[in-house]
Amino acid sequence: MDDDLLKLDNQLCFAVVTAARNVVSVYRPILEPLGLTHPQYLVLLALWERSPRSLGDLAAELAMEPATLSPLIKRLEAQGRVSRARRADDERVLDIDLTEQGRALRRDALQVPRQIMERVGMDTAEIVRLRDALARFSGRDRARVS
Repeated sequence: MDDDLLKLDNQLCFAVVTAARNVVSVYRPILEPLGLTHPQYLVLLALWERSPRSLGDLAAELAMEPATLSPLIKRLEAQGRVSRARRADDERVLDIDLTEQGRALRRDALQVPRQIMERVGMDTAEIVRLRDALARFSGRDRARVS
């Protein structure tokens, strides 16, 4: 019976890693028509909630290193969706803001969650329960809007 504890299919880590890979593959064809990768979509989601934001603040929100986030921001800037500017009062801080094109993209992105639910065959309540369980596991269980 103890041997069952070490079966690959019984491991939470394996389920989470596999699910993460699969989630990105589900998002890819939905985001491609918007011209976005999954990481770029996450950046824009954070900026649609609040912008401008410093690179450091954005990196913390997305649980990414600033050095990893910086190339994503540069690509979004090259696409005309965000702008980068040093703060006048502290040139060490790089602020990221949405451009008009980046703000307009939000309208098109409103269909993404519905399409995701259709593709994975889950309703809003199921998605919320899964998201909240994962948030508790990952330590990101702050107050959320359902």
